[in-house]
Amino acid sequence: MNVLVWQWGRRGAGPRFAADLAGGLRGQPGVHAMLSLSQQAELLQSATSPDCLLPFSTYSSFATASYRLLTAPLTIRPLVAALRPLRLDLAICAMPGPLDLVMSAALARLAIPFVVIVHDADKHPGDGFPLQMFLQRRLARRAAALVVLSRHVGARLTVQGLAGAHNLVTTTHPPFAFGPMPAPPRAHGGKLRLLFFGRLLPYKGLDLLAGAMRRLGPSDDIELRVIGSGPPSETLAALAALPGVTVENRWVPEAEVGALIAWADALVLSYREASQSGVAAAAIGAGRWVVATRVGGMVEQLAQEPMAWLCDPNEENLAQAIGALAKRSPATAPQRDAVLAWRHTAGSLLDDVQTIIRQSAERQPMKPIAKPAAAHKGFRTPPKLPLKTKA
Repeated sequence: MNVLVWQWGRRGAGPRFAADLAGGLRGQPGVHAMLSLSQQAELLQSATSPDCLLPFSTYSSFATASYRLLTAPLTIRPLVAALRPLRLDLAICAMPGPLDLVMSAALARLAIPFVVIVHDADKHPGDGFPLQMFLQRRLARRAAALVVLSRHVGARLTVQGLAGAHNLVTTTHPPFAFGPMPAPPRAHGGKLRLLFFGRLLPYKGLDLLAGAMRRLGPSDDIELRVIGSGPPSETLAALAALPGVTVENRWVPEAEVGALIAWADALVLSYREASQSGVAAAAIGAGRWVVATRVGGMVEQLAQEPMAWLCDPNEENLAQAIGALAKRSPATAPQRDAVLAWRHTAGSLLDDVQTIIRQSAERQPMKPIAKPAAAHKGFRTPPKLPLKTKA
Protein backbone atom coordinates (compact mmCIF):
# COMPACT_ATOMS: atom_id res chain seq x y z
CA MET A 1 0.00 0.00 0.00
CA ASN A 2 1.41 3.39 -1.02
CA VAL A 3 0.58 6.27 1.33
CA LEU A 4 1.59 9.92 1.08
CA VAL A 5 1.68 12.15 4.16
CA TRP A 6 1.76 15.86 3.37
CA GLN A 7 2.07 19.01 5.47
CA TRP A 8 3.10 22.27 3.84
CA GLY A 9 3.69 24.50 6.85
CA ARG A 10 7.05 26.17 7.32
CA ARG A 11 7.48 26.13 11.09
CA GLY A 12 5.99 24.72 14.24
CA ALA A 13 4.57 21.32 15.07
CA GLY A 14 2.96 20.56 11.68
CA PRO A 15 6.05 19.36 9.75
CA ARG A 16 7.29 17.43 12.79
CA PHE A 17 3.90 15.71 13.20
CA ALA A 18 3.90 14.76 9.50
CA ALA A 19 7.44 13.37 9.61
CA ASP A 20 6.74 11.29 12.72
CA LEU A 21 3.47 9.99 11.27
CA ALA A 22 5.22 8.96 8.06
CA GLY A 23 7.83 7.21 10.17
CA GLY A 24 5.11 5.35 12.06
CA LEU A 25 3.46 4.27 8.81
CA ARG A 26 6.77 2.94 7.50
CA GLY A 27 6.73 0.54 10.42
CA GLN A 28 3.52 -1.12 9.15
CA PRO A 29 3.84 -4.33 7.13
CA GLY A 30 3.12 -3.85 3.45
CA VAL A 31 3.02 -0.04 3.68
CA HIS A 32 5.29 2.25 1.67
CA ALA A 33 4.95 5.70 3.25
CA MET A 34 6.17 8.85 1.53
CA LEU A 35 6.45 12.41 2.84
CA SER A 36 5.75 15.79 1.26
CA LEU A 37 6.85 18.93 3.11
CA SER A 38 7.25 22.55 2.13
CA GLN A 39 10.63 23.29 0.57
CA GLN A 40 10.77 26.19 3.03
CA ALA A 41 10.08 23.95 6.08
CA GLU A 42 12.45 24.65 8.95
CA LEU A 43 12.59 20.92 9.66
CA LEU A 44 14.26 20.24 6.31
CA GLN A 45 17.12 22.54 7.28
CA SER A 46 17.81 20.72 10.56
CA ALA A 47 20.47 18.11 11.25
CA THR A 48 17.74 15.50 11.66
CA SER A 49 16.00 16.33 8.37
CA PRO A 50 13.52 13.56 7.44
CA ASP A 51 13.40 11.79 4.10
CA CYS A 52 11.11 14.02 2.01
CA LEU A 53 10.26 12.49 -1.36
CA LEU A 54 8.06 15.34 -2.61
CA PRO A 55 9.16 18.82 -1.47
CA PHE A 56 6.66 21.47 -2.50
CA SER A 57 7.52 25.14 -2.92
CA THR A 58 5.15 27.19 -0.76
CA TYR A 59 6.10 30.65 0.56
CA SER A 60 8.54 32.50 2.77
CA SER A 61 6.57 35.68 3.54
CA PHE A 62 3.05 37.11 3.48
CA ALA A 63 3.67 38.55 0.00
CA THR A 64 4.83 35.24 -1.47
CA ALA A 65 1.97 33.43 0.31
CA SER A 66 -0.54 35.76 -1.36
CA TYR A 67 1.11 35.16 -4.75
CA ARG A 68 1.03 31.38 -4.25
CA LEU A 69 -2.68 31.50 -3.39
CA LEU A 70 -3.48 33.55 -6.49
CA THR A 71 -1.50 31.24 -8.77
CA ALA A 72 -2.52 28.01 -7.02
CA PRO A 73 -4.65 26.68 -9.92
CA LEU A 74 -1.56 26.75 -12.16
CA THR A 75 0.26 24.29 -9.89
CA ILE A 76 -2.38 21.55 -10.03
CA ARG A 77 -1.30 20.03 -13.35
CA PRO A 78 2.43 19.80 -12.43
CA LEU A 79 1.46 18.32 -9.07
CA VAL A 80 -0.68 15.68 -10.79
CA ALA A 81 2.31 14.79 -12.96
CA ALA A 82 4.50 14.43 -9.87
CA LEU A 83 1.93 12.31 -8.02
CA ARG A 84 0.98 9.94 -10.82
CA PRO A 85 4.20 7.85 -10.79
CA LEU A 86 3.81 7.28 -7.03
CA ARG A 87 0.73 5.09 -7.63
CA LEU A 88 -0.83 6.21 -4.36
CA ASP A 89 -3.61 4.34 -2.60
CA LEU A 90 -4.15 6.99 0.08
CA ALA A 91 -2.98 10.48 1.09
CA ILE A 92 -3.03 11.98 4.57
CA CYS A 93 -3.00 15.71 5.36
CA ALA A 94 -1.13 15.79 8.67
CA MET A 95 -2.25 19.34 9.55
CA PRO A 96 -4.27 21.70 7.31
CA GLY A 97 -2.63 24.76 5.79
CA PRO A 98 -3.36 27.49 3.22
CA LEU A 99 -2.44 25.55 0.04
CA ASP A 100 -3.99 22.14 0.75
CA LEU A 101 -6.86 22.61 -1.71
CA VAL A 102 -4.22 22.40 -4.45
CA MET A 103 -3.29 18.92 -3.26
CA SER A 104 -6.94 17.90 -2.88
CA ALA A 105 -7.63 18.96 -6.50
CA ALA A 106 -4.62 17.00 -7.77
CA LEU A 107 -5.66 13.91 -5.80
CA ALA A 108 -9.22 14.18 -7.14
CA ARG A 109 -7.95 14.11 -10.73
CA LEU A 110 -6.13 10.89 -9.92
CA ALA A 111 -9.09 9.43 -7.96
CA ILE A 112 -6.94 9.04 -4.82
CA PRO A 113 -8.84 9.26 -1.51
CA PHE A 114 -7.38 11.44 1.22
CA VAL A 115 -8.02 12.07 4.90
CA VAL A 116 -7.39 15.18 7.01
CA ILE A 117 -6.07 15.23 10.57
CA VAL A 118 -7.90 18.16 12.15
CA HIS A 119 -6.02 19.54 15.15
CA ASP A 120 -8.36 22.47 15.88
CA ALA A 121 -12.01 22.76 14.92
CA ASP A 122 -12.12 26.45 15.80
CA LYS A 123 -9.55 29.19 15.44
CA HIS A 124 -7.87 30.26 18.66
CA PRO A 125 -7.93 34.03 19.29
CA GLY A 126 -4.91 35.65 17.65
CA ASP A 127 -3.61 32.37 16.21
CA GLY A 128 -3.55 30.97 12.68
CA PHE A 129 -3.77 32.74 9.33
CA PRO A 130 -6.51 34.63 7.42
CA LEU A 131 -9.25 32.34 6.04
CA GLN A 132 -7.81 29.44 8.05
CA MET A 133 -11.14 27.88 9.07
CA PHE A 134 -12.83 28.62 5.74
CA LEU A 135 -10.10 26.75 3.84
CA GLN A 136 -9.97 23.95 6.41
CA ARG A 137 -13.71 23.33 6.18
CA ARG A 138 -13.63 23.25 2.39
CA LEU A 139 -10.82 20.72 2.59
CA ALA A 140 -12.69 18.66 5.19
CA ARG A 141 -15.78 18.41 2.99
CA ARG A 142 -13.68 16.87 0.22
CA ALA A 143 -11.97 14.31 2.46
CA ALA A 144 -12.90 10.64 2.64
CA ALA A 145 -12.47 10.79 6.43
CA LEU A 146 -11.46 13.16 9.21
CA VAL A 147 -9.08 12.28 12.03
CA VAL A 148 -9.06 14.08 15.39
CA LEU A 149 -6.71 13.83 18.35
CA SER A 150 -9.43 14.33 20.97
CA ARG A 151 -13.16 13.75 21.31
CA HIS A 152 -13.40 17.45 22.14
CA VAL A 153 -12.42 18.38 18.57
CA GLY A 154 -14.57 15.59 17.12
CA ALA A 155 -17.64 16.95 18.90
CA ARG A 156 -17.03 20.42 17.44
CA LEU A 157 -16.67 18.99 13.92
CA THR A 158 -19.97 17.15 14.39
CA VAL A 159 -21.71 20.37 15.46
CA GLN A 160 -20.26 22.10 12.40
CA GLY A 161 -21.74 19.40 10.17
CA LEU A 162 -18.32 18.26 8.94
CA ALA A 163 -18.17 14.86 10.63
CA GLY A 164 -20.38 12.02 11.72
CA ALA A 165 -20.01 8.47 12.93
CA HIS A 166 -19.39 7.27 9.36
CA ASN A 167 -16.32 9.38 8.59
CA LEU A 168 -14.64 10.31 11.89
CA VAL A 169 -11.58 8.64 13.43
CA THR A 170 -10.46 9.54 16.95
CA THR A 171 -6.89 8.81 17.93
CA THR A 172 -4.29 10.23 20.34
CA HIS A 173 -1.25 12.47 20.00
CA PRO A 174 1.89 10.34 20.45
CA PRO A 175 4.89 11.85 22.24
CA PHE A 176 7.36 13.97 20.31
CA ALA A 177 11.03 13.09 20.67
CA PHE A 178 13.38 16.04 20.12
CA GLY A 179 16.69 14.22 20.39
CA PRO A 180 17.91 11.67 22.98
CA MET A 181 16.19 11.27 26.34
CA PRO A 182 17.59 13.87 28.78
CA ALA A 183 18.46 13.30 32.43
CA PRO A 184 15.45 12.96 34.78
CA PRO A 185 13.82 16.08 36.27
CA ARG A 186 15.63 17.61 39.27
CA ALA A 187 18.80 15.65 38.40
CA HIS A 188 20.62 19.00 38.24
CA GLY A 189 20.11 19.42 42.01
CA GLY A 190 18.99 23.05 41.84
CA LYS A 191 15.72 24.95 41.82
CA LEU A 192 12.56 23.53 40.28
CA ARG A 193 12.80 24.67 36.67
CA LEU A 194 9.46 25.58 35.13
CA LEU A 195 9.00 26.29 31.44
CA PHE A 196 6.13 27.87 29.54
CA PHE A 197 6.84 27.26 25.87
CA GLY A 198 4.80 28.18 22.78
CA ARG A 199 2.85 31.02 21.24
CA LEU A 200 2.55 33.92 23.69
CA LEU A 201 -1.13 34.64 23.12
CA PRO A 202 -4.00 35.44 25.55
CA TYR A 203 -5.76 32.08 25.14
CA LYS A 204 -2.63 30.39 26.50
CA GLY A 205 -3.53 31.72 29.95
CA LEU A 206 -0.43 33.80 30.55
CA ASP A 207 -2.48 35.98 32.88
CA LEU A 208 -3.32 32.88 34.96
CA LEU A 209 0.37 32.00 35.08
CA ALA A 210 1.30 35.52 36.20
CA GLY A 211 -1.37 35.41 38.91
CA ALA A 212 -0.23 31.98 40.11
CA MET A 213 3.40 33.11 40.35
CA ARG A 214 2.33 36.20 42.33
CA ARG A 215 0.41 33.95 44.75
CA LEU A 216 3.48 31.74 45.22
CA GLY A 217 5.57 34.83 45.95
CA PRO A 218 9.36 35.12 45.73
CA SER A 219 10.94 31.70 46.12
CA ASP A 220 14.46 30.32 46.27
CA ASP A 221 13.12 26.95 45.06
CA ILE A 222 11.37 27.89 41.78
CA GLU A 223 12.42 29.58 38.57
CA LEU A 224 10.25 30.09 35.49
CA ARG A 225 11.17 30.74 31.87
CA VAL A 226 8.48 31.95 29.46
CA ILE A 227 9.71 31.44 25.91
CA GLY A 228 7.89 31.84 22.61
CA SER A 229 6.71 34.41 20.12
CA GLY A 230 3.79 36.78 20.40
CA PRO A 231 2.82 40.45 20.48
CA PRO A 232 4.05 42.58 23.39
CA SER A 233 1.43 42.84 26.13
CA GLU A 234 0.89 44.06 29.69
CA THR A 235 0.71 40.43 30.82
CA LEU A 236 4.15 39.63 29.41
CA ALA A 237 5.52 42.78 31.04
CA ALA A 238 3.95 41.76 34.36
CA LEU A 239 5.49 38.30 34.11
CA ALA A 240 8.93 39.70 33.30
CA ALA A 241 8.74 41.96 36.38
CA LEU A 242 8.20 39.04 38.77
CA PRO A 243 11.21 37.72 40.71
CA GLY A 244 12.51 34.41 39.41
CA VAL A 245 10.75 34.83 36.05
CA THR A 246 12.38 35.52 32.67
CA VAL A 247 10.52 36.19 29.42
CA GLU A 248 12.06 35.57 25.99
CA ASN A 249 9.71 36.77 23.26
CA ARG A 250 11.21 35.09 20.20
CA TRP A 251 10.69 32.25 17.77
CA VAL A 252 12.48 29.10 18.93
CA PRO A 253 14.12 27.27 16.00
CA GLU A 254 13.57 23.54 15.58
CA ALA A 255 17.19 22.85 16.51
CA GLU A 256 16.78 24.46 19.96
CA VAL A 257 13.57 22.76 21.09
CA GLY A 258 15.16 19.59 22.45
CA ALA A 259 17.70 21.41 24.62
CA LEU A 260 15.07 23.84 25.87
CA ILE A 261 12.72 21.09 27.05
CA ALA A 262 15.65 19.14 28.53
CA TRP A 263 16.52 22.21 30.65
CA ALA A 264 13.09 22.14 32.30
CA ASP A 265 11.86 19.92 35.10
CA ALA A 266 8.22 20.68 34.32
CA LEU A 267 6.24 22.29 31.51
CA VAL A 268 3.39 24.58 32.60
CA LEU A 269 0.35 24.70 30.31
CA SER A 270 -1.87 27.36 31.85
CA TYR A 271 -4.28 27.39 28.90
CA ARG A 272 -7.74 28.95 28.93
CA GLU A 273 -8.71 26.82 25.93
CA ALA A 274 -7.03 24.02 24.01
CA SER A 275 -7.78 21.18 21.63
CA GLN A 276 -4.68 19.21 22.62
CA SER A 277 -1.05 20.20 22.93
CA GLY A 278 2.08 19.46 20.94
CA VAL A 279 4.06 21.00 23.81
CA ALA A 280 2.58 18.42 26.17
CA ALA A 281 3.53 15.68 23.70
CA ALA A 282 7.11 16.97 23.65
CA ALA A 283 7.22 17.11 27.46
CA ILE A 284 6.00 13.52 27.74
CA GLY A 285 8.51 12.40 25.13
CA ALA A 286 11.32 13.96 27.20
CA GLY A 287 10.10 12.52 30.51
CA ARG A 288 9.14 15.90 31.96
CA TRP A 289 6.36 16.68 34.44
CA VAL A 290 3.42 18.61 33.05
CA VAL A 291 1.15 20.99 34.96
CA ALA A 292 -1.90 21.72 32.81
CA THR A 293 -5.36 23.19 33.15
CA ARG A 294 -8.50 21.10 32.63
CA VAL A 295 -9.71 22.69 29.39
CA GLY A 296 -10.73 21.37 25.97
CA GLY A 297 -8.97 18.16 25.04
CA MET A 298 -6.20 18.46 27.64
CA VAL A 299 -7.92 16.05 30.04
CA GLU A 300 -8.16 13.38 27.33
CA GLN A 301 -4.51 13.82 26.42
CA LEU A 302 -3.08 13.87 29.94
CA ALA A 303 -5.49 12.07 32.28
CA GLN A 304 -3.61 8.77 31.98
CA GLU A 305 -0.11 10.27 32.02
CA PRO A 306 1.60 9.53 35.36
CA MET A 307 3.79 12.66 35.15
CA ALA A 308 0.92 15.07 34.42
CA TRP A 309 -0.88 17.20 37.00
CA LEU A 310 -4.24 18.68 36.02
CA CYS A 311 -5.83 21.66 37.76
CA ASP A 312 -8.76 24.01 37.29
CA PRO A 313 -8.10 27.02 35.03
CA ASN A 314 -7.71 29.68 37.72
CA GLU A 315 -4.81 31.32 39.53
CA GLU A 316 -5.39 29.65 42.89
CA ASN A 317 -5.50 26.06 41.61
CA LEU A 318 -2.56 26.62 39.28
CA ALA A 319 -0.49 28.03 42.16
CA GLN A 320 -1.42 25.07 44.35
CA ALA A 321 -0.37 22.57 41.66
CA ILE A 322 2.99 24.29 41.10
CA GLY A 323 3.60 24.59 44.84
CA ALA A 324 2.80 20.93 45.43
CA LEU A 325 5.16 19.93 42.64
CA ALA A 326 7.95 22.01 44.17
CA LYS A 327 7.46 20.46 47.61
CA ARG A 328 6.98 16.81 46.71
CA SER A 329 8.76 16.27 43.38
CA PRO A 330 6.93 13.02 42.60
CA ALA A 331 8.65 10.01 41.10
CA THR A 332 9.29 9.93 37.37
CA ALA A 333 7.64 7.43 35.04
CA PRO A 334 9.36 4.83 32.86
CA GLN A 335 10.72 6.16 29.58
CA ARG A 336 8.22 6.27 26.74
CA ASP A 337 9.26 4.81 23.39
CA ALA A 338 8.17 7.55 20.99
CA VAL A 339 8.96 5.49 17.87
CA LEU A 340 6.81 2.61 19.10
CA ALA A 341 4.00 5.00 20.09
CA TRP A 342 3.92 6.59 16.61
CA ARG A 343 3.98 3.15 15.01
CA HIS A 344 1.01 2.03 17.10
CA THR A 345 -0.97 5.21 16.39
CA ALA A 346 -0.21 5.08 12.66
CA GLY A 347 -1.28 1.43 12.38
CA SER A 348 -4.53 2.00 14.25
CA LEU A 349 -5.30 5.15 12.23
CA LEU A 350 -4.65 3.34 8.94
CA ASP A 351 -6.92 0.43 9.89
CA ASP A 352 -9.77 2.77 10.85
CA VAL A 353 -9.41 4.90 7.71
CA GLN A 354 -9.39 1.85 5.43
CA THR A 355 -12.55 0.59 7.10
CA ILE A 356 -14.31 3.93 6.56
CA ILE A 357 -13.28 4.11 2.89
CA ARG A 358 -14.40 0.53 2.28
CA GLN A 359 -17.77 1.07 4.02
CA SER A 360 -18.27 4.31 2.12
CA ALA A 361 -17.73 2.48 -1.18
CA GLU A 362 -20.23 -0.21 -0.14
CA ARG A 363 -22.85 2.43 0.69
CA GLN A 364 -22.59 4.07 -2.72
CA PRO A 365 -25.56 2.84 -4.80
CA MET A 366 -24.73 1.44 -8.22
CA LYS A 367 -25.72 3.83 -10.97
CA PRO A 368 -28.35 2.36 -13.31
CA ILE A 369 -27.26 1.80 -16.87
CA ALA A 370 -28.80 4.55 -18.94
CA LYS A 371 -31.25 3.42 -21.64
CA PRO A 372 -30.71 4.80 -25.13
CA ALA A 373 -32.86 7.83 -25.78
CA ALA A 374 -35.88 7.26 -28.01
CA ALA A 375 -35.62 8.78 -31.46
CA HIS A 376 -37.68 11.90 -31.96
CA LYS A 377 -40.35 11.77 -34.62
CA GLY A 378 -38.94 12.88 -37.91
CA PHE A 379 -35.35 12.07 -36.98
CA ARG A 380 -33.39 8.87 -37.31
CA THR A 381 -31.03 7.62 -34.65
CA PRO A 382 -27.56 8.06 -36.12
CA PRO A 383 -25.79 4.82 -36.90
CA LYS A 384 -23.00 3.64 -34.61
CA LEU A 385 -19.54 4.26 -35.93
CA PRO A 386 -17.11 1.34 -36.03
CA LEU A 387 -14.32 1.43 -33.46
CA LYS A 388 -10.90 2.26 -34.82
CA THR A 389 -8.19 -0.17 -33.96
CA LYS A 390 -4.45 0.19 -34.23
CA ALA A 391 -2.76 -1.75 -36.96
